[in-house]
Amino acid sequence: MLTSLSLEFAKTIYNGGNGLDFFLKITQYLWTSAKMKLGFSGAVLGIATLATTIHAQCQDYTTYSQSAHGPFSSGPLQLPFMRPPTACRTFNSSSVEKVISDMKLLLKDPDLARLFENTFPNTLDTTVKYYSKAENLAFIITGDITAQWLRDTANQFAHYHSLLTIDPELATLVKAVINNEARYVAQYPYCGAFQPPPESGLAPSHNDWADGVTVNPPVNNNTVFECKYELDSLCGFLKLSRSYYQATNDTSFMNANWRAAIDQIFRVINEQSQATFDKDFNFISFYNWTGGHGALSPMVNNDGNGEPKAYTGLVGTHHRPSDDLSIFAFLTPANAMLSVELSHLATILDSTHQLRNVSQQAKEWSARIHDAIWDTTVVNNIFAYETNGFGGRYVMDDANVPSLLSLPYLGFLDKHDPAYVATRKLLLSRNNPYYSAGKSFNGIGGPHVDPWHPWPMSHISAIFGTDDDDEILQSLYLIANNTNGLGLIHESQSIYDPKSYTRSWFAWANSYFAEMILDLAERKPQLILKTNKSYRPGK
Repeated sequence: MLTSLSLEFAKTIYNGGNGLDFFLKITQYLWTSAKMKLGFSGAVLGIATLATTIHAQCQDYTTYSQSAHGPFSSGPLQLPFMRPPTACRTFNSSSVEKVISDMKLLLKDPDLARLFENTFPNTLDTTVKYYSKAENLAFIITGDITAQWLRDTANQFAHYHSLLTIDPELATLVKAVINNEARYVAQYPYCGAFQPPPESGLAPSHNDWADGVTVNPPVNNNTVFECKYELDSLCGFLKLSRSYYQATNDTSFMNANWRAAIDQIFRVINEQSQATFDKDFNFISFYNWTGGHGALSPMVNNDGNGEPKAYTGLVGTHHRPSDDLSIFAFLTPANAMLSVELSHLATILDSTHQLRNVSQQAKEWSARIHDAIWDTTVVNNIFAYETNGFGGRYVMDDANVPSLLSLPYLGFLDKHDPAYVATRKLLLSRNNPYYSAGKSFNGIGGPHVDPWHPWPMSHISAIFGTDDDDEILQSLYLIANNTNGLGLIHESQSIYDPKSYTRSWFAWANSYFAEMILDLAERKPQLILKTNKSYRPGK
């Protein structure tokens, strides 16, 4: 019986049918009839066998995302439908489906509607590799790399926050993500990418780029996928935690794992804010990363310790959000994000009457970092991307968030602040070494790929950072017109060749795009919606 059902399922999938509906129907059939013939345990075994068969028939999304699938949108771009078959999706949410239905009716442009339809559910459709409500654990991959990045995960779920009050199952998933990450951070606060939790039964992935890399303190590669120290990774964990609380008012995520993680975050803040030498020129090192030996990133300078830095009140980092080496230790946008998230942390702790000493630390560090950014990184109204406390400053921007272009999105300042307006103008010009422009695409990229492959993500940040309708529409359609006909947001796009891009499956970029569309639907409905009436999911 199972063999014939599996064959029928395969036909359903490849004919574009609803595999989940089929699965539910035959599950019900197995439960009501097979248990009479096979007994309780036999019915359970039959369902499990069928589920395994279904999973085996689902095409890997890395491959699936590299070719177009019908039906196609009715707009001039004729964008494909890129969601996996229903039974192959990794998490289903009725509230997410409701938002998709709403936006398909509301959006003026059928091509934008299709982009939203593809991108809004992409995290849930493709990246929930493991989830156990009982264990309160979830493992979320970033896309075509089977590892969980703290930074990516926070951004992958950012556009779902308003739904958590009306979707308990989705909220429970997010809480499980937080708990899993809390365990990671509590054990390895200097690391940003991790392997599946042992409870999942999933085998750790082998990271060729980590071979030969020496990390001090040492790490276990069965838990850690990669241990580049990136300050924004810790900010991502804080962001996911506070967003969950703001949406649900549920304090149950503040368990022993979470409190241990918060303690370790403050340990890193205190360690990495210190100068390279103490007053007697004793060299201070709490973490180093050698790189090399096949690693994607070269060795961090000075035996893995980074360029020397003086005390400024900022917190140093060895790597950027792009996973690339920092030139100078004090990365302005990462510190801006940290200042914002520490302020939120204090608010949460005060409102729940918990950890008053931690709340006080958070307030002090938030203010200290905020003031240091304005005092040490801004010259002639221009923010430096990186500084070192000795007067060294690097004026540029990288597409990865947190970036200077994304400062309003991060909540650090208002988009009309004169220093942001001036910096933004510089960043979106030849004066930014990682800005490039071609006939059909332009934007900010970064050394992670190369200078002539700007990232669509930079235009998403640019949209969050302006109220100018013309600028918004220009960036919006640069993104829409540059998916290589695949209807997904790629990592980077060549300014020379429209068919040259990196990563067809990049969940963070898809989520960020959908978040931006929802932001426009709320603050600029007349630009993209059929009526000038704001729309906000969950309201």
